[in-house]
Amino acid sequence: MKRVFVILFLGALLFSCQKESEPNMLISGTIKGLKKGTLYFQKPIDSTLVNIDSLEIKGDGSFSFGYNLESPEIFYLYLKKQDNNDINDRITFFGEEGTITINTSWNTFDVDPEIKGSQSQEKLSEFTDMLSQFNIKELQLMQQTAVPEISKDSTSLDSIQKLIAQNIVNRYRYTLNFGLNNGDSYVTPYAMLTEGREANPKYLDSVYGALSQRVLESKYGKEFKEFLGK
Repeated sequence: MKRVFVILFLGALLFSCQKESEPNMLISGTIKGLKKGTLYFQKPIDSTLVNIDSLEIKGDGSFSFGYNLESPEIFYLYLKKQDNNDINDRITFFGEEGTITINTSWNTFDVDPEIKGSQSQEKLSEFTDMLSQFNIKELQLMQQTAVPEISKDSTSLDSIQKLIAQNIVNRYRYTLNFGLNNGDSYVTPYAMLTEGREANPKYLDSVYGALSQRVLESKYGKEFKEFLGK
């Protein structure tokens, strides 16, 4: 009887361990046109990209990865295409529990991937799309300073420098407003850590105070708290 009990106990323990280790995030999709290459599933750890898993792709662009996620966070898909071209080779996405589908093409891998199944990813895209507009405007203004007629005119040059400075201020203003308006999004503390570090600490404190409890307890919520010295 005792032996039967021990066997049942070990069986239950094994089942429990297997259940705990089952992935709660599944990433799948298709890389259209890819015939041969290696796809790496990565995450940043202490400023270093670490390979979690990899898949050799031959003749079929379909892929699938699983991961046991503790908290929503940033992940990457890196494609080594074996075409001696390192451009367009890494997709950034915000992982969370559930099934995330990522579809793209081999020759425009990270240009405009279709990512579904992650609400955090939708918020991240909203945030980064707006930041791209600020970046484009800054680049356009910088290009104007290289025009001979402007570079030799101190008044015009000073005017453009003021526009560049105002664009930077607007960028920070947007970042902080995004945080204040999205206190229940896991993206908010990540956005503050990556794009708002140089902002006035008083405003960053306000964003922290607007975070929901679940976001405060998340990976980036804790890192944001540590950054603020709380």
